[in-house]
Amino acid sequence: MTTNAARTVFLLAHTGRPAAIRSAELVVQGLLRNGLGVRVLATEAADLPLPDTVETVTDTSPAAVDGCELLIVLGGDGTLLRGAEFSRASGVPMLGVNLGRVGFLAEAERDDLDRVVSRVVSRDYEVEERMTIDVLVHSNGEVVHTDWALNEAAVQKVSPERMLEVVLEIDGRPVTGFGCDGIVCATPTGSTAYAFSAGGPVVWPEVEALLMVPISAHALFAKPLVTSPTSVLAVEVQPHTPHGVLWCDGRRTVELPSGARVEVRRGAVPVRLARLHQASFTDRLVAKFALPVSGWRGAPH
Repeated sequence: MTTNAARTVFLLAHTGRPAAIRSAELVVQGLLRNGLGVRVLATEAADLPLPDTVETVTDTSPAAVDGCELLIVLGGDGTLLRGAEFSRASGVPMLGVNLGRVGFLAEAERDDLDRVVSRVVSRDYEVEERMTIDVLVHSNGEVVHTDWALNEAAVQKVSPERMLEVVLEIDGRPVTGFGCDGIVCATPTGSTAYAFSAGGPVVWPEVEALLMVPISAHALFAKPLVTSPTSVLAVEVQPHTPHGVLWCDGRRTVELPSGARVEVRRGAVPVRLARLHQASFTDRLVAKFALPVSGWRGAPH
């Protein structure tokens, strides 16, 4: 079957994992067999056993995805977040296949590859938009850095022996201040990532909200906060404290000087995720964390 040039799928894989290499090979073979074109980064193609009909691109910017109808990502959470960077900038939906441990962003597991190919070929998937956050870093009254995140923006201490002294603000009003290891500002999507590890609540993806979760705070009032999606969250690093660091999705980082101010608000651009089924988030939560539900009888009939 000849390649359908009108339909091209971009493939992103964690080529450092043997499982990802084999999975990528199976997905590529399935797509090509059904007449779809496949595009990969040249840097990854060198590690993948790909036929000559696969298109390779040297451009590693989001422009590499231009013209593709879907972005398939094979890997763990880090690879999926890398794929989210391409998806957000290009608007191309991302379909994640989990090859890691938890993989809340993934829509399928490695055993589902045949089903993934079949659903992509038949365009049997839906696309949902996930809220992001935009991040501004101020220093001496000027914006010195801008960023974004799908999961979270985390303000953290650098020196293990000294706490980070911060004051929290919501919608232009101070809330509280304390010493801590850091503060996580998260989306509902990120509620099951770093914010969850820090003791934050699990928030269903369809809930529109922003989260602020302290990390190891030395304070009586240091509870996770859930705010309106229109709120503006701010973390002020006190001038007398050591400098901190900002991490966005655990992938992009910038140093925060003493006295820096980090503002977080709802992102202007969402990330588009391809969905193969309409399983409830409750079922996904139970499966991902292997929660004990034996003995459940359900609602009375």
